[in-house]
Amino acid sequence: MTIESDIFKKQIPDFERIKKFGFKKTGKKYTAEMPFMDGDFIAKISIAETGEVFGNVIDAENGEEFLPLRLENQEGAFVGEVRVEYEKILNDIKEKCFAQQLFILPQSNRITEKIYEKYGDRPEFMWEKFSGYGVFRNPESKKWYGLISNINKSKIDKSAATETEILNIKLDPDEIKELLKINGFYPAYHMNKKSWITVILDDTADDDKLMELIEKSHQFTVKKKKPVKE
Repeated sequence: MTIESDIFKKQIPDFERIKKFGFKKTGKKYTAEMPFMDGDFIAKISIAETGEVFGNVIDAENGEEFLPLRLENQEGAFVGEVRVEYEKILNDIKEKCFAQQLFILPQSNRITEKIYEKYGDRPEFMWEKFSGYGVFRNPESKKWYGLISNINKSKIDKSAATETEILNIKLDPDEIKELLKINGFYPAYHMNKKSWITVILDDTADDDKLMELIEKSHQFTVKKKKPVKE
């Protein structure tokens, strides 16, 4: 994880505020240069239209990138001072040009809004240790029908090791067997694999399909009405 991706995690850009801050649009990104530490260094920042933030710290004296900033285990008072000042610039941009969002991936946040529109439920973040885990549950029965969590993708797919987000939902076991044949669906992560399934929220499965499955999961949480005696 880079300095930029760590600071701007779960942030969504406001491009009007970005332009007011001083960024100029060049192609499909917004760029700005900001000198710091009495002009000895220049922070070159770019913000993609998709929201990703990239940066380079340039040594003004020789015009080259200050590589010690990026090297693992590179310590020392001076490198540390440059890193702290650079992070101050990034945090200022975050505070003035971005807004907090609940989850990391765009699909996670879209699904969260669709669930709210349909059921009026917001995710509950129940564990301090797992701050990226949001539970959706029926307020009447208190039963869960969904869990969005951020994990290392290697937990469900050994061929990848990047951070991602997944959705766990409860379904009929026979439907789970069929869905596991489809790309993007996995045996339930940290849930009962017979009655739960995991889907990765990287747009492999479209929103409409996910909402259809969430509706089925939600039905398991609805209290059955007792028959009225005549």
